[in-house]
Formats: sequence, C-alpha cells, structure tokens
Amino acid sequence: MTSRARDLGITVAQYGIAVVALSWLLTQFDIASAIDLLASVETETALAVVAVSVLGICGRTYSWHAVITPLAPVQFRTAAGTTLIVNFVNQLLPSRLSGRLAAPFVLRSQTGMAYSDAAAASALHTGIFALYYGVAATAGLILAIPLLRLELLLLLALATSLYFAAGLAILFGALNLSYLDRLIGWLSGVAVRVPRAGETLAARLDGLLEFTDSSTTTFRSLASEPAVWLRYAVGWAVDLVLAPGVRVGLLLGSFGVAFEPLVALPLYLLVAYTVTLLPLTPGGIGVTEATATAVFVALGIPAEVIIPIIFVDRFLSIYLPSLAGWYPSVRLDVASLTTE
Repeated sequence: MTSRARDLGITVAQYGIAVVALSWLLTQFDIASAIDLLASVETETALAVVAVSVLGICGRTYSWHAVITPLAPVQFRTAAGTTLIVNFVNQLLPSRLSGRLAAPFVLRSQTGMAYSDAAAASALHTGIFALYYGVAATAGLILAIPLLRLELLLLLALATSLYFAAGLAILFGALNLSYLDRLIGWLSGVAVRVPRAGETLAARLDGLLEFTDSSTTTFRSLASEPAVWLRYAVGWAVDLVLAPGVRVGLLLGSFGVAFEPLVALPLYLLVAYTVTLLPLTPGGIGVTEATATAVFVALGIPAEVIIPIIFVDRFLSIYLPSLAGWYPSVRLDVASLTTE
C-alpha cells in the first residue's frame, strides 16, 4: 500500500469515527425537544451567551498577542486573524496540536516576521497552552474521580497526560534546538559530496544552522519573560475557563437544571474536552461531544439537556470561529508560506 493510499484510508476512517460518534449522540436525545429547549431561552440569556462567547474569542486572540508583540508590534486585529486561521486549520487536522504546525507560516504571512521568530512564537504559544490545559484538566479530573466510570477516567487521564507530555516536549525541545547542530553539520558534510546538487543541498542544510540558532535565541528570550506567561494566562483563562463556564452555566440555568459546585463547571468542561488532543477525528469532531456527554451524564445532568448545550458550546467556541477563519485563510500571502 502506498503512503498516499494509507493516508487516504486513515482520513476516511477518522471521518467515519466522527460520523458514528455524532450518529450515536443523535440517538441519545429527542431533537424536537432539544429545539424547544433552545427556543425557550430568554433573549437576555441568549445575548449574554453571545457576549461571553465574543469575550472568549478576544481572550484567545490576546494569548496570541502576548507571544507576538515582544517580537513585532502588531495590532490586535492581526492577532485575531492569526487566531481564526489557526482555528480553521485545527479543524482540518486530526488533533488540536497538530493543527498548530501551520501557525509559523500563518504568523509569517500575517506579520512579516522572520520564520525563525514565527516558529519560536508558535512553539511557545502551543507549549504554554498545553501546560495550562493539562494543569486545569487535572484539577477537573481529580474532582470527577468519585463520579466517573473507570474506563472513562482512564481515557481522560490518558488525554490529560498527553497535554503535559506535549507541552514539556515542545518547551524543552525548543530550548535545545542547538543540539541538532552537530547532526546538521554532519549531514551538510555528506551532502556536499553529492554530484551536481551537493553544494546546493549543503547550503540549504547550513541555513538550518542559522535557523536553529536564531529560533532558539528567540524562544529563550520569550520564555524567560514573566509578562508573556502572565498575559497568556489572562487570555487563556478568559477563553477556556470564564467564557465556557459562564456560557454553559447560563444555559443550564435557563433549562432549569442546577449544577453544584458551579465553580467546578469550567474544570469539568476542560477535562471533558481533553480528547480533542487524541488523533481520532479531524478537530475532535464527534468524539469530543460524545465524551463530554458521557462525563456530564455521569455528573447527573440529563442527556436531553446537556447534549444540546454541548453542541451550542462547541459551535460558539470552536466551529463558528473556525468557519470565520476560512476567509482570512484564503487571503494568506502564499509566497510567504516558506521557511526561506
């Protein structure tokens, strides 16, 4: 089997899993009743949900602004464009973090900064995101231990541990790119002996030495600034703690369902959504909603109530911003999507 056929097979399987998960969800509640529930939401509550959702996107944008501005003075609008485009790409790839591989190219196109700086900023953004998420999700997981089935706990623990693993790997890897210098130097020495194309290949490899030095220096400078971590934490908390907690809390209250303790709601949401990191479906579509449903049903929320709420929460926080990222993505400077 060729690599292309294998990749196609994997993609088809991932979309198949998403369809199966969504189909299962649709059998767990009455769609007409869910529509009636959503239609019964008061106008004031609906406006508050929309407002807090906009605030959440602003928080997400601010986290990007926090890692970009020390390198290049950019407008908040530029950071917003970067945020939306990365969100869009995240939905095309089978993991929340894998979608961020395109972030350096997006940053370079949006800001004009050197690729090495864009790679450093993107790596720090992803690394901090993963660590913060891992810490908060762990808190939610600990609170949920007495309430969830063992197999669900193990799945969530696996996903949560991957956040820590990814965050630490990115941070330590980016801090020590210079360890690749010897390997690159050796490869350059081998490449120069290749007939005709040797000098060109060696020059390209030598260019990587400059890249690793520059990117490592930039990353260390950014990572050593407490203000970057603090500003990122503010944006991250608004996006992933405040906005979803208030949004879901408002909808639960509107449906006449009490949740105690309310302060733990954002933590439960974080741990319920950890499976987006697992490369099961593009952007975690389907499996994330199914897992979150299983978590909240175990916490005592009826499926017919929590499923439409989860769909609304995911739509406003993930799918709608991702859709909004399509338009700025088609306006990317294609010529800048290169490391040169």
